Amino acid sequence: MRYQQLFANGLHELKQTADILLHLIFPHCCTGCGNDMLQANQVLCTTCADALPRTHFEHHANNPIEKIFWGRLPITYASAQYFFTKDSVMQNLMHALKYRGNKEVGLWLGKTIGAQLFSTNRFMQVDALVPLPLYPEKEHQRGYNQARVLCDGMAQAMQKPVLHQAVIRTHHTESQTKKTRVERWQNMEGRFLVADPGALQGKHLLLVDDVVTTGATLEACGRCLLDVPDVRLSIATLCCAFN
Repeated sequence: MRYQQLFANGLHELKQTADILLHLIFPHCCTGCGNDMLQANQVLCTTCADALPRTHFEHHANNPIEKIFWGRLPITYASAQYFFTKDSVMQNLMHALKYRGNKEVGLWLGKTIGAQLFSTNRFMQVDALVPLPLYPEKEHQRGYNQARVLCDGMAQAMQKPVLHQAVIRTHHTESQTKKTRVERWQNMEGRFLVADPGALQGKHLLLVDDVVTTGATLEACGRCLLDVPDVRLSIATLCCAFN
């Protein structure tokens, strides 16, 4: 027994040494601030995690995200989990997810969003998650759809299926960034198609995207989903950026 314990202790010390050397060569850094004092299974340090600007909209009816769609889209519930501001931890996370190929961040954020939504009765009623689709060429260039990655993380926390192919984006669209509200809607009108309406009929769907500003893209996709008989629609985004 004594030799077995010595052997086990030796293995433990060897693993610790290997972990230290691996961290020196390939440091695991906080995505928010770059701090390298981070455990291998963490995405953010405690300081950055605490700094994320929660909205708590998921708990409140008639919240600012739901008001975006008043008179435009008959949704059941809507929420954005965080406020987006420039030069912030959230901007660093968004850039890591969308432009630096960091799917780990998206899965972590998705799990966090899912747990927060599932803590309120308002979103426990949904039947399935639907990621807002990218145009196939753009998804190929990026390597993945960030909304789909968020959905995969949310599904783990909410125990709901993800309908990855529910909606197809039929046309490439120009960037919405510098467009007015009307121009954004015109840019997105008729750009989505439900692949199999029969598979969605009678379901309460949660449409998911990374950010909402004017809501034009989500509105265009949501209208397409609501054309399916007896569909209820709710919306959830990672963050909101109000102009």
